[in-house]
Amino acid sequence: MTTGRAAREHRGPTCRQVHSHRVGRAPTKDNLLAIYLPQRLAWQAAVNAMIETGFQPVPSYNPYWDVHGKTFEDPDGYRVVLAQMSWDR
Repeated sequence: MTTGRAAREHRGPTCRQVHSHRVGRAPTKDNLLAIYLPQRLAWQAAVNAMIETGFQPVPSYNPYWDVHGKTFEDPDGYRVVLAQMSWDR
């Protein structure tokens, strides 16, 4: 996910729907992509961008993500968590 100035200037390829191809739903509500944004302002900007695009936060299947971020779901049931934390491994 690109945020800030780079996102506003992005001119990458766009996607279009192919009506002859049926996309499957996510297998479970716990299938998700976690994006770690440790800086509060970057995290809030990403959350705002999702909301401005038309996505609304949904309760996470795993309550851990409700404490540490915001979860969004696309029309096919796939989920993205914007986590306001760093990923330390």
